[in-house]
Amino acid sequence: MKQNPILRENEEEDNPLGMLTNLFDVAMVFAVALMVALVTHFNMSEIFSKEDYTIVKNPGTENMEIITKEGNEIKRYTPSDNDPSSGSRGRKVGTAYQLENGEIIYIPE
Repeated sequence: MKQNPILRENEEEDNPLGMLTNLFDVAMVFAVALMVALVTHFNMSEIFSKEDYTIVKNPGTENMEIITKEGNEIKRYTPSDNDPSSGSRGRKVGTAYQLENGEIIYIPE
């Protein structure tokens, strides 16, 4: 027995997996909104710019990191353990790091 196509259009589809597609869409929108909120909260918008930049994380501490972006290449540098602490005159006012490309970065304390 053939069903009338007009009656078929008025029937509601009973697809139990239909709600999963809506939940996936909501989850994706939430994830993107969370990422945008984190980037704006931590002032990290320069990561998405096309300009070169240098970021110093945790300046003056033992776990300090220097993050540089040159073109499309991002490099991370951590200070070495070869820091001589001896010296009887003067005081330490900062730290200078020479990168592999010869650039010197000074971090005041």
